[in-house]
Amino acid sequence: MRLQEKFLLAAEAIRNSRAIIITAGAGMGVDSGLPDFRGDQGFWKAYPIYEGLGVNLYDVADPVYFVRDPAFGWGFYGHRADLYRKTVPHDGFYLLLNWIKNYRLDYFVVTSNVDGQFSKAGFAEDSIYEVHGSIHYLQCIQPCSMAIWENNENVIVDLKEFRARNIPRCPKCGNVARPNILMFGDFSWISTRTDNQKDKFEEFLKRCGNEPLVVVEMGAGTAISTIRRLSEGLGNSYSARVIRINPRDPQISKHHISLDCGALEGLRGIDMALHGIS
Repeated sequence: MRLQEKFLLAAEAIRNSRAIIITAGAGMGVDSGLPDFRGDQGFWKAYPIYEGLGVNLYDVADPVYFVRDPAFGWGFYGHRADLYRKTVPHDGFYLLLNWIKNYRLDYFVVTSNVDGQFSKAGFAEDSIYEVHGSIHYLQCIQPCSMAIWENNENVIVDLKEFRARNIPRCPKCGNVARPNILMFGDFSWISTRTDNQKDKFEEFLKRCGNEPLVVVEMGAGTAISTIRRLSEGLGNSYSARVIRINPRDPQISKHHISLDCGALEGLRGIDMALHGIS
């Protein structure tokens, strides 16, 4: 089936729904200029200095560095926080918001991204579930308490060595602060904020009941398949139609819709089809 025909099927699924669940992985940010770190080569292309050090994403995204070498840990995350603050969400975010408004859809966003781009684009905070946390919030590395606070830190990073010149501190005990993100091999992540988001998502699902539901999944890879499994689970448990938009791994069972293109291209194609059947 041609891509244009699939756009039409996706548009019809959206028009026939009462609620939409937007699920997104790292590929959602590519059209905003963010790298998706696909494999070591993708990570090293974005951060060539780490290739010379023999360090991959799994190494640098380990909370142990905030204990052993905070300047190294904050070198990566300080740079990422600054990058995410400067990044402008691409037009696809606003197409989704327009569909929600124009077709009066109840909605929820579930994302493995920690970049806060959905919030920046204007999605309601109480309708977002960030399964791996957010770089825009901090916690104590120890932790000395269950406190989570907004990340208003301006971490200065030496871009030659990717080491932080200043280290955020816990306001309660003075120990090193870390992003409130679930990292690899994490031993101290405080999940309270994310747990609250999950509870709201589960309330949303109960509210949907047997209403027609569509899932629009974008840029969810197979290496860490949290989002893909969630989308497919919703398709099985809630009889939802899943629209998977992915240029590399678009495969999904026949009942659902597979779009082998990037997030923005896919959303624009669906939007054009929606205008055609309005």
